[in-house]
Amino acid sequence: MKIFSLENKTAIVTGALGLIGKEHCKALSEAGANVVVADIDEVKCSEFAKTLSPQSFGASLDVTKPETIKNLRDKILKKFGHINILVNNAAINDMFENPKAASKQSKFENYPLELWQKSVDVNLTGVFLCSQILGSEMAKQKSGSIINIASTYGIAAPDQSLYIKQDGTQSFFKPPAYSATKGAVIMFTKYLAAYWGKDGVRVNTLTPGGVENNQDEFFIEKYSAKTPLGRMANPYDYKGALIFLASDASSYMTGANLVVDGGWTCW
Repeated sequence: MKIFSLENKTAIVTGALGLIGKEHCKALSEAGANVVVADIDEVKCSEFAKTLSPQSFGASLDVTKPETIKNLRDKILKKFGHINILVNNAAINDMFENPKAASKQSKFENYPLELWQKSVDVNLTGVFLCSQILGSEMAKQKSGSIINIASTYGIAAPDQSLYIKQDGTQSFFKPPAYSATKGAVIMFTKYLAAYWGKDGVRVNTLTPGGVENNQDEFFIEKYSAKTPLGRMANPYDYKGALIFLASDASSYMTGANLVVDGGWTCW
């Protein structure tokens, strides 16, 4: 079981305060890594980091701003001397402020350009920048693992009927930017895997299915009915897959997309 150990490894998780971001941090810490909890709110990141290994710490990070990524890189190198694992988890999943207007605003014909651009900036450009700035250090040291978090909606189109209420009204349309950016992340992963393979940097995608998180009951029931395992994911269902990709257990794996979705995409 030593091949799963992350002892003395330094791992960075972006979007670390999100629903599965916290579970990613916990998993890496439990496997022995020193975890850098990176998200917008440094105070909350620092508070959460205290629940992990003693060497773990929190840091403010805006994945759309290269200077904040470079500052974090320098801080990590000063403290640990190396970067071993990068989990590109930060992403925007559109939420509409006015539920009554959500159905109209989320419809493709009406989807605002500013929301499209914001998703591209965070979900795609953010992955590019973090990989470029932090992954370059891995390439210099000739080792490392980058794990890009995608989505089933990056490999299969959203089923918009899941968002139809029992009274027949459409509560919401899954917007186009999420699928487009997550699909692009999967292809970007393949690009980086081919580019950095000679430098010992492995780059893989982890594609999770939907996580149950206080959604409307009708949505949970519909989603579960479309999933062979009959349920939505728990936030911790991805911990094993993450450690596999981060550790030497997957030492001959790069450019791959590990799908953990309860069977959602098998039919």
